[in-house]
Amino acid sequence: MSHDLTPAEAEAEFWKSLKHSNTGMLGLDKPGYHSQPMTAFREEETGTIWFFTRNDTDLARDVATSGQSAMFSYGSKDQKVWACVHGELSVHGPDRAIIDRHWNPVLAAWYPGGKDDPNLTLLRFDADDGRVWVSEGGLFKFAYEIAKANATKTLPDAGGVADVNLQ
Repeated sequence: MSHDLTPAEAEAEFWKSLKHSNTGMLGLDKPGYHSQPMTAFREEETGTIWFFTRNDTDLARDVATSGQSAMFSYGSKDQKVWACVHGELSVHGPDRAIIDRHWNPVLAAWYPGGKDDPNLTLLRFDADDGRVWVSEGGLFKFAYEIAKANATKTLPDAGGVADVNLQ
């Protein structure tokens, strides 16, 4: 049993959560391709999600030939929001404004040449549709729901799920 979650609520929770806990798994949406951990940076005004990578990675090389269908799987640190988002992934030329906006010490560690490192590559993810799960209450609520379900032989309330269109 779960409570109703509207697509608008699910989308709002996803974007809010991604702002505070922005690591997920990104990969091409094709058989045999494995996702890899990536840090996501969302542009509020466009809804675009940016990923920094090196041009010598399999992902950057595979996307460089043309835009590719991709999946971004996400779970917030607090485990309250989970999502699987489909979209189009493409290599975006050096864009100093985007680099400057998101640059931080963690990113800097991967690029010895700094913001002008020749291996720095931006990947642009234009999300289209996805599914978002939202569970309020955290670990204690989850433990309560599991105990209650086992005691009453009913299903636990694990929160809500909604399909979203992020275009």
